[in-house]
Amino acid sequence: MTLELSRLHRRFAGFQALDDVSLSIAPGEFLALLGPSGSGKTTLLRILAGLDYPDSGSVLNDGENFLAQPARERRIGMVFQHYALFRHLTVIENIAFGLRVRPWRSRPSRGEIRARVDRLLRRVQLEGLGKRFPAQLSGGQRQRVALARALAVEPDMLLLDEPFGALDAQVRVTLRRWLRQLHEELELTTVFVTHDQEEALELADRVAVMNQGRIEQVGTPEVIYQQPATPFVCEFIGKVNRFNVKRGSQGFAAGAWTPEFDPWQGRFSEAIVYVRPEQLRLAAPASQPAWEARLRHIYLAGSVAHLDLHVASLDLSLEADIASEDLSRLGLQAGMELRVAPRGAILFPLDRDGRPLSAERWIWQARSPVPA
Repeated sequence: MTLELSRLHRRFAGFQALDDVSLSIAPGEFLALLGPSGSGKTTLLRILAGLDYPDSGSVLNDGENFLAQPARERRIGMVFQHYALFRHLTVIENIAFGLRVRPWRSRPSRGEIRARVDRLLRRVQLEGLGKRFPAQLSGGQRQRVALARALAVEPDMLLLDEPFGALDAQVRVTLRRWLRQLHEELELTTVFVTHDQEEALELADRVAVMNQGRIEQVGTPEVIYQQPATPFVCEFIGKVNRFNVKRGSQGFAAGAWTPEFDPWQGRFSEAIVYVRPEQLRLAAPASQPAWEARLRHIYLAGSVAHLDLHVASLDLSLEADIASEDLSRLGLQAGMELRVAPRGAILFPLDRDGRPLSAERWIWQARSPVPA
């Protein structure tokens, strides 16, 4: 089942939900649609499910018009954010619902339905809970019931609309890893909508980052994080330090720090720079350009220490991340003065109106990185 989405547009009462969206979904792929609220993720998912239709554009399934198929014939299993379980039905009845409402010619026998439900209860680790009602289950258990119900109809594609949004942090981590294992076992094509970047980067084979109805970038989690294609992706994915550099007689610079050369050969006078916290080098050698920064505070977060730095010469606040165990090795304490410089950065030149030019992106790496 290879889906080719081509130039999809969808508008609601003056709001452009989808704006020229094109995307390919490969068989057995786990694809995450990632973006803020209102970016078009759920609209795209509903179109795939047959719950909505685009104003223009096409979706082809192995070359055939997928949009022409009624929703019940698309072999889709869908899990909603708030589960949408039937409160008056038991776990067994909820899971079996999609099979029991089939036309009688395609409906399995009662024995086959019960056998399939029993297998799914074992698969989603809910054995012994089949006679309970949704109100008698925890949030994580209700989510497993919703997944089992979607899987009962033996779909070719599983659609998940922020399925972990209502769960606490620890349950989310446990369930999403279980979901990834389930995906690999069943070899289903899975499309997962989320605004949680950590979920998307951990679960997906590929991530499609959406913003204002458009796809900003599609790629593997590693590419999305390490090589963001636009300023929006830089700022939306992970934490990032942001500042500007201006071109002078010696090339681009922000105070005492400068990249080694100008890749744009004088065509631009200013650029915006993005540096991940883990890309900041502490105690940079005197032979390399760096800022004098004051360590204002150390925030411990388990195995990672977040360092709040201030560069007085630029009135610039920075965050650097290091392993907590390195704090004592480096002798770091609040109030210390450090030489700080990026190990790597993403730069976008600005046009005359101050707009970043994504097509001119430059991925910069220091020539001789020195460990912190």
